[in-house]
Formats: sequence, structure tokens, C-alpha cells
Amino acid sequence: MTFIAKPKLHHPDLQKNALGYTRRDYEGAVSTLCAGCGHDSISAAIVRACFELDLPPHRIAKLSGIGCSSKTPTYFLGASHGFNSVHGRMPSVLTGANLANRDLIYLGVSGDGDSASIGIGQFAHAMRRGVNMVYIVENNGVYGLTKGQFSATSDKGAKSKRGVENTDDPIDLVGMALQLGATFVGRSFSGDKAQLVPLIEAALKHEGAAFIDCISPCVAFNNHEGSTKSFDYVREHNAAVNYLDVITGRKEITVDYAPGTMEVVTQHDGSKLHLRKVSMDYDMHDRISALTYMNQRAAAGEIVTGLLFVDPAPRDLHKHLKTSETPLNALQEDALVPGAAALAKLNAGLR
Repeated sequence: MTFIAKPKLHHPDLQKNALGYTRRDYEGAVSTLCAGCGHDSISAAIVRACFELDLPPHRIAKLSGIGCSSKTPTYFLGASHGFNSVHGRMPSVLTGANLANRDLIYLGVSGDGDSASIGIGQFAHAMRRGVNMVYIVENNGVYGLTKGQFSATSDKGAKSKRGVENTDDPIDLVGMALQLGATFVGRSFSGDKAQLVPLIEAALKHEGAAFIDCISPCVAFNNHEGSTKSFDYVREHNAAVNYLDVITGRKEITVDYAPGTMEVVTQHDGSKLHLRKVSMDYDMHDRISALTYMNQRAAAGEIVTGLLFVDPAPRDLHKHLKTSETPLNALQEDALVPGAAALAKLNAGLR
């Protein structure tokens, strides 16, 4: 795979944060995703959040699985640690890294296919164990790398680009995160940077399992039944000697609306998202109320966005396991291998 590097020259007047870094220092390679993809907006929000929080890039570890969303860590935090795992296995790889070196800031990026299908078990255990991480799902409801089939988060009744209606109920990762014990749960929209950036900043500062479900529309698979310019129609009527796709650029969809209000966002294919921001008097410390409120608004056809729940006194996996304050990768051999006497004492205590 070929990556396009950005020029290293910086304008001398670029704004710098407290560490002396510019926003460019938090960027990565040039994106190869479709023009107008919401995932790129999420990458930009991560860049801005890390810049504004004055985080040293070398103290951040970014991990991902497989899918369009899991390609995005290439496009941000180029000076950070990175690991692209196999499909659906990002949470377990991140957990192992976190247990070995608790001093890093862990950022896991996944998609609705990566987390709600093949990786749903891994997602569940990362949440219930309280792994200290920011877990972002870039949720577009389709499998973008394999021509836009329904994913497990697709809403019942939604139509595919072929006009096929989804008959399955969706998996709500936000509801799962709340039920499994995540101590920070939020949902946002890739086009609402005013909400998304501070939400990511708060998650990065949180000690515990922080989950953000980010609705990120796929601009490539928005063809509707009956269009003679759709990919399906052209393929059915084409006698070409080879099989090609040309994906044209789309303008990014953005919104800006006040807390407590609802916004109807028209997608590229004419479909509409009904987004509601939680009001200023919403109690974000009540887990049960958060679940009830989300279900009520979902029944009205709305997607609730914002910080849905936060535990003011969270405990992460290290506290549960009572691990060493010194990261395991920094311990000397005598601490890691204390000898036969220590093993005998441990075994005696288990009898």
C-alpha cells in the first residue's frame, strides 16, 4: 500500500500549543478514503482534541481492527505508537498493551462491522473490564470495504443501495456499553465538530472505559433504486470488458444545533437523520435514566447525541487487578520473576 506523505515544512506563524507543537504535528498521512467521508472528519476531530489537550504524540497508542474506519489511524497522530490488528480483535490487543504499559494513552478506533459483528465479544469484555481507553466506533451502518452491505447497526427498515430493506433489529452499541459498565458513554455525529471535539477531549481525560459511538455517513454507497446513474443500473446494462467503479467526491455534511433541540440532517441520497442533542439539564450520572431516555427517543425515530453517561468515580482494569504502579514493561527481572519461594507462598494461599 502506498502512503502519501505530507510536506514537513510548516508555516512559521502556525498556532502552537503549550508543548510547542502545531496542529500539523498531530496529523498523519494523506487520507485515501472517499472524498467527503465522515471518517476523515472524525480524524480531524481527534487531531484537534489532542492538540488542544497538549498531549505528547509519543505518549499515545492508537490501535484498530479491519475496515474503512480501521484505516483512519494512518491519517492522524503520525508520531504516535500504532498497531493495526486483525478483524474484531483490537480490544484484546489494546488490553494486552495497556496491561504492559499503563503510562500510555490508549485510543482504539473501530467500525460497526469490526465491533458489532465479528468483534462484539471483544467489545463487550473491554467495556465490562473497564480497560482504560477511548473506544471510538465510526458507525456508518454498512460494510464500506465490501460494497455496502448492511452491518449489525443498520436500522430496521433501512434500504440498501439496491433498495433492499433491512429486516433485522439493530445492535445498539451505546446501550450495550451502558449495560456492560462503561464509565463514559457518548454519541456524536461526524459532521458536528463543535460537539465531537470536546467529547473526545473528555474521553481522553477519563480514567476507565470511555466509549463514543460516532455516526459517520458513508458517501460511497448512497445510490437509490431507480437511478440510471447508480452503480447497480450501469452494471446491469453494461457490456464492458472489465469491471470498474468510479466514486465521485461529495461535499461533507455538517451541522450546528443547540442542546435540547432536534436537527434533521439530509444525507447525500436524500435520506434523513433525526439527531437530538441532550438538554443542559440532562443527568449524565444516572445510567438507568440514560438507557430509558435513549429508548424513548429511539421510539420517536431520533438519535440521541452528546455525553450520555459518565461515572464521577470510575475504576479501571488496573485498579480492579491491583497491578503495579510501575508499568510491567519497566519492571526488572527480580520483580517479574520473584523465584520459587514467592511461587510457593502464592500456591499456599490458594489451597
